[in-house]
Amino acid sequence: MGYTVGDVVAERTVHLTRESLVRYAGASGDFNPIHYRDDVAASVGLPGVLAHGMLTMGIASSVVVAALAPETRILDYGVRFTKPVVVDPVEGADVTVVATVGAVDEEVARIDLKVTFGDTTVLVKAQLRVAV
Repeated sequence: MGYTVGDVVAERTVHLTRESLVRYAGASGDFNPIHYRDDVAASVGLPGVLAHGMLTMGIASSVVVAALAPETRILDYGVRFTKPVVVDPVEGADVTVVATVGAVDEEVARIDLKVTFGDTTVLVKAQLRVAV
């Protein structure tokens, strides 16, 4: 795959539900009740039940990985968490990922991910580096 700065590599919106959070908790072993109980989330001052940060991070990378050739080598991936994804009990939550080539040299392409929940950016400095 050739990489050109500014090209959109992938774009997708992923819908999360409370069931998604329970399934992720089971898979990850993270059963912190702020991820499935409104009363506990409220008691610690949160605006509602939150998606796991690592779930949000995993969703973001999976959007890119699905768009890359199978033989692509991912060198590293990192993010900074800035805002939570609040998952409404009825409406759920939509997380949108747009992956754009940010830089390319002879050996590495940096793919920048814009990860949003509504109008809010939930991950910053979200970058995945791949071998070219």
